[in-house]
Amino acid sequence: MELNSDFSQKVTIDTETLDWVPSPMKGVDRRMLDRIGDEVARATSIVRYAPASKFSAHTHTGGEEFIVLEGVFQDEHGDYPAGTYVRNPPTTAHTPGAAEGCVIFVKLWQFDANDRTQFRKTMADELGAPLDGVATAVLHEDTRETVRYQELAPGAKLSLSDAGGIELLVLSGSLTGDGEILTKGSWTRLPDGAAFTATAGTDGAKLWSKTGHLPFAKAPTV
Repeated sequence: MELNSDFSQKVTIDTETLDWVPSPMKGVDRRMLDRIGDEVARATSIVRYAPASKFSAHTHTGGEEFIVLEGVFQDEHGDYPAGTYVRNPPTTAHTPGAAEGCVIFVKLWQFDANDRTQFRKTMADELGAPLDGVATAVLHEDTRETVRYQELAPGAKLSLSDAGGIELLVLSGSLTGDGEILTKGSWTRLPDGAAFTATAGTDGAKLWSKTGHLPFAKAPTV
């Protein structure tokens, strides 16, 4: 399966309008944003766990990273409430689920094969002091990518121009830029060489972003 797999093209999706698609695991549904592969796939998705649902134990051959958007994600290593950012690199394993249900934004098979840095962070706790109304937390940075969480005051301007492509998810509030209005749940991906500029709406905005990573996009190697 290929979905939005041409990384030379800009893509913008209002994820909250997408239908939920059942996964192979009962009680776990997905909204697929981009994908190369079938059940083993380089994938970006929003995943919903019904109360008491869980996946079977598995190892992350290609790694996974996710943000908890709603509820509390759980595994044998702990509880991860909304606002948590998690990186589980290749070779890590767990049995994920959610006793009360949850929604996560997750990216699979997008790690450096040699990455072994595993961590969880409460994104808001990592924020630095605001600069021109924009507070930034660098959640992860290496030679392939930079991952950020940012909070914008009303009317604040955001500019991202890193080489290697830009991807962002609006977590709350709104942004206006590039001829579009992005609201909660909006996901956009811009190709290598593109820049993103936007202005926060009257309620400000909170967003997650990743830059620099698109030249490394490829199908999983099993």
